Amino acid sequence: MLTYTLVTDGRSDAALLPILTWLLHEHGITEVQAQWADLQRAGLPRHPSLTDRLRAALELYPCDILFIHRDAERELRQQRIAEIEHALADIPTHLRVAREICVVPVRMTEAWLLFDEAAIKQAAGNRQSQERLDLPPLRKLEDVPDPKQILHHRLRRASGLRGRRLDQFPVHERVRRLAELIEDFSPLRELPAFQALDQAVQRVVVTAGW
Repeated sequence: MLTYTLVTDGRSDAALLPILTWLLHEHGITEVQAQWADLQRAGLPRHPSLTDRLRAALELYPCDILFIHRDAERELRQQRIAEIEHALADIPTHLRVAREICVVPVRMTEAWLLFDEAAIKQAAGNRQSQERLDLPPLRKLEDVPDPKQILHHRLRRASGLRGRRLDQFPVHERVRRLAELIEDFSPLRELPAFQALDQAVQRVVVTAGW
C-alpha cells in the first residue's frame, strides 16, 4: 500500500486527488491510499507560509510521496516550482520524505477537468442533457484565462436548472464529483504541464523500484 499526501492552495484543489491516483495506477501502483492535507485545525498562523503548511502536512499526514500543488495562475510554471523548492529547503531534514512532486497546473486545477463533456453533465446531475457545452479545445486549455469560471458556468449550464434552484446549485461539490467521475485522464497528456507531472510520477516510481 502506497500512501501519498496532497498539499493544496485551497480546498477546491482537493479535486486533484483522483488525477494523482489515476497517474499512480498508470505507472503500476495498484494499492494507493490518498490523503488531502486538511490544515484548518493545525494551529497555523493566520496567513501561513508554504513552508509552514508543508511542515504541518508532514507532521500530520505521514506518507511515501508528498505532492505539493500550486496553481501557476499568471506566473510561469517554473517560477511556482522554484517557490515550492525554496519552501521545501526550509523544512527540517527529519521531516522530509524522500519523494516530493510538484503539481503545477496551468493556469489552475479546473483546467484539467474541462475536457470530458459527458462527465460534466453527469456531475451536474443531468447526464441525459443534449445541450452542447462548447468546451475549450483540449490543446488550448492552458491558454484559458479563467478555467474555474468556465467550469463552474458549464456545470450550472449542464444542470438545466433555473431560478432559485440554480442559485442553490452546489457547484464546488460538483467539481469534486466531476474529478471522481472522470475515468481516463490520458487526453491531458497533450498538455505540457500535465506531461511534466506524468513524467515526475514515472521517475519516482521507477527510481523507488515500486
